[in-house]
Amino acid sequence: MLTQVPIEKIVFRKTNGHSGRKLSVTPENSSSRHLAYGRIILDSGAPSVRFAAGPRETGLICLSGCATVTVDAKPFSLGQYDAIYVPRDSQIAVSTNARVDLAEFSADVEHRYPVQLVPYAEISQDSALKSASDTPGQARHRQVIFGMNVEAGRLVAGHTYSEPGNWASWPPHEHTATLEEIYVFFDMPAPAFGLQLLYDDTGYPELVVPVREGDAVLMPSGYHPNVAIPGHKICYLWAMAAQREKVDRKLGMANVQAEFK
Repeated sequence: MLTQVPIEKIVFRKTNGHSGRKLSVTPENSSSRHLAYGRIILDSGAPSVRFAAGPRETGLICLSGCATVTVDAKPFSLGQYDAIYVPRDSQIAVSTNARVDLAEFSADVEHRYPVQLVPYAEISQDSALKSASDTPGQARHRQVIFGMNVEAGRLVAGHTYSEPGNWASWPPHEHTATLEEIYVFFDMPAPAFGLQLLYDDTGYPELVVPVREGDAVLMPSGYHPNVAIPGHKICYLWAMAAQREKVDRKLGMANVQAEFK
């Protein structure tokens, strides 16, 4: 139950406040069973980094700047919102000639799937990978990045942004039995902030926290809508890991809160 999980294992602040590569969320320090999340922030002072994927599949999403990502000696170029899926047991190198900010998500897997480049110019034109709502109070835009367009074991990811002052992740829903999830808030320059709710008890939410750019919130269980303040949008990456490799890696299997169906 959510009430049994310490808040420090759910909410992680300022995960973008460093240079180089830093993992902020792992199964060892959080409520996550499979998901890990970090940021790779490189510039002229720290222009490159190398690491091994180990037994984890990895998804890199470029939030700003540009980089060359080399997977087992094969280079790939990433610009803003481009992404790449990297199989387990890979050697990964990231470098930039300027500055780059990459979100890194990973999950443990038994099997190895192929490396796959995901250009934003292509997925942003694919109607099967994007959706929008113009309903008053819940106007928002959603883009799938690692979905059924990518062969993978556990990882699913994308991003959502609301219109200013609107709700997102609406209607309230949960998918604890099949998918664990994390929200990573970005592109919300000060003074923008939002409120993230997380609850099993539909009458009295167990968690309501302000979220700002660089913050991350895990969803160990329960419903998890959020809302932007007036005049500002709420914008977040969402990444999920299937509880059962391949079997549970599906979008659209959420349970909607009964009052809002």
